[in-house]
Amino acid sequence: MSTNALQRHQPDSRYAMLRLFVTLLIMTVGSCGMYVVSVVLPAIQSDFGVARAEASLPYTLLMIGFGLGGIVMGKLADRHGVMWPLLLGAVCVGVGFVASSFATGIVAFSVVQGVFVGLGSGAVFAPLVADTSLWFVKRRGMAVAVCASGNYLAGAVWPPIVQKFVEASGWRATYVGLGLFCGLAMAGLSLFMRTRPPANVMDAPPAAVAGRAGIDAAARPFGFSLGTAQGLLCVAGTACCVAMAMPQVHIVAYCTDLGFGAARGAQMLSLMLACGIVSRLVSGALCDRIGGLRTLLLGSMLQCVALFMFLPFDGMVPLFVVSAMFGLFQGGLVPSYAIIVREYFPPAEASARVGTVIGCTLLGMALGGWMSGKVFDLTGSYHAAFVNGIAWNLLNMSIAAMLLLRTRRLHGAVPAAV
Repeated sequence: MSTNALQRHQPDSRYAMLRLFVTLLIMTVGSCGMYVVSVVLPAIQSDFGVARAEASLPYTLLMIGFGLGGIVMGKLADRHGVMWPLLLGAVCVGVGFVASSFATGIVAFSVVQGVFVGLGSGAVFAPLVADTSLWFVKRRGMAVAVCASGNYLAGAVWPPIVQKFVEASGWRATYVGLGLFCGLAMAGLSLFMRTRPPANVMDAPPAAVAGRAGIDAAARPFGFSLGTAQGLLCVAGTACCVAMAMPQVHIVAYCTDLGFGAARGAQMLSLMLACGIVSRLVSGALCDRIGGLRTLLLGSMLQCVALFMFLPFDGMVPLFVVSAMFGLFQGGLVPSYAIIVREYFPPAEASARVGTVIGCTLLGMALGGWMSGKVFDLTGSYHAAFVNGIAWNLLNMSIAAMLLLRTRRLHGAVPAAV
């Protein structure tokens, strides 16, 4: 690579900004699967004649595939760069949507969603978040937030569009169109991501320990071994997203049960995720100022408040308000984990470790989506499902608070900027 190219391809450069814009587009297209399946849940339930828990199974398997795909694709990105996982993901997403349209039963539909759409979506989220964290230093938190906002931008854009096509042409024809568009768009945009992160960033020590406790502290994040520290983050991520899944996965079905119709539910989901974009950007700015751990704890506390607000209200207008509140409060949680990993773990392992932690958040979404449907089937209402989500949220808060206290005790202060 020439000297001019090396100068252009540096952290915080104009090239890094252009790359961030392309990343946002890929994230918006490639993340549509996790929201589309929520929109078609009532149609799937009716078409296949299954109970609510069974109708939630496609989302559950999709999120499992999403999570496992993030881990596998993250390791592939660490070795070969992010472009190849993205191209593989484009093929998987395109094939997955088209193949799903031919499913004759809930089991076949669920398996295709998990294996193809889930794996393909996994190539998008965690690898791109990790890759973005390596291209920015001065405003890493904001850059990661912009990247991750593509996931919620997908949630804001796709549900109302898909709902209209489902009403006009049915969910099967809609899935064929999605497969063709998403597969081709992802593949084309992926070609812009050929350049790998700068070597000087990959060789640098974690920001949280460099210049403080010494390079050796990189081997003991929060005073734990690398494996234990990552394990705690994985449990925390799973817990927060079990709670997060209740409104996100079931708001359309909830509105249908209340008599407001699936279209109103899709609008609430779109509003929730549009507000999540704002939340992610604000949380990114907070990460740059107060660090990932404090941002995680604050977001977890606010998400718990929003979940409590779903309990006393079931009118259409109040649900719109609470949905917006929930989006504003919880949107920054998942990107915070990427920042925490970048602050405390070796940069050369960023994609794999971010993929593992974010994979666990997606597994939490899968578990929460299925669990909420099962609680509904057992109780006949979503009230108990919201209570279940609150309990998982409290587990997440306790882990985040414990890690924050340990870090303050070990280093005197939590990293305020990355």
